[in-house]
Amino acid sequence: MSRRRIGFWYRLAAAIAKPPLLVLFKRDWRGMEHIPADGGFITAVNHNSYLDMFSYGHFQYNTGRVPRFLAKAVLFDAPVVGTLLRGTGQIPVYRETSNAYGAFRAAVDAVERGECVAFYPEGTLTRDPGMWPMTGKTGVARAALLTKAPVIPIAQWGANLAMPPYAKENKFRFFPRKTLQVKAGPPVDLDRFYGEEATPEVLKEATETIMAAVTGLLEELRGELAPTNTYDLREVLAKQRRKGAEEGTK
Repeated sequence: MSRRRIGFWYRLAAAIAKPPLLVLFKRDWRGMEHIPADGGFITAVNHNSYLDMFSYGHFQYNTGRVPRFLAKAVLFDAPVVGTLLRGTGQIPVYRETSNAYGAFRAAVDAVERGECVAFYPEGTLTRDPGMWPMTGKTGVARAALLTKAPVIPIAQWGANLAMPPYAKENKFRFFPRKTLQVKAGPPVDLDRFYGEEATPEVLKEATETIMAAVTGLLEELRGELAPTNTYDLREVLAKQRRKGAEEGTK
């Protein structure tokens, strides 16, 4: 999608969101040259703040290739937000319902039409104590192997300093001005997975390859190395459930 085809609703959303972003934050954007000029593609983005979709969205909008996000279906019912989401062509996600597959199909269709679809593979804000990317879900890999479209890894840092995830107090820390860092990398090499049956093992390995690329970019932004063991939210929650069950039997 070229800049001239961004459309009214995306331009309206940008007109609303960009002024406060420009006033409140500094920017450190890198790797725009890796965003494809044409054709469908996928971005895989880390998620560490409710604010970071605006940080990433601003970066991507300025490349002329606007993303379509997968967003919770309930947001589409909000009076103003829902209108903007529908107008800009975002994709509603109906989790744990019979319509759940529809979001994935809509994402694949959008990529095949030549659009950009943004995936947050972690599925939620990171719970990693050090704010590193968690283990990813396999939807992004499934879409990538099905479409064979380029997967552009994107790391971001800074929005979490202004709006920390899960903060109970002092949720907004806009001053002194924070720098919103966003870095896009070259397409992830997934060639070895093409032609393979999309088994759970193949999807898991492809997802790990994508997440490793995202984490590597974040290491560059932060100037430090991520932990060797990736935080696995599903494993942590499973342990908590087992512990609760054991304590319940005492």
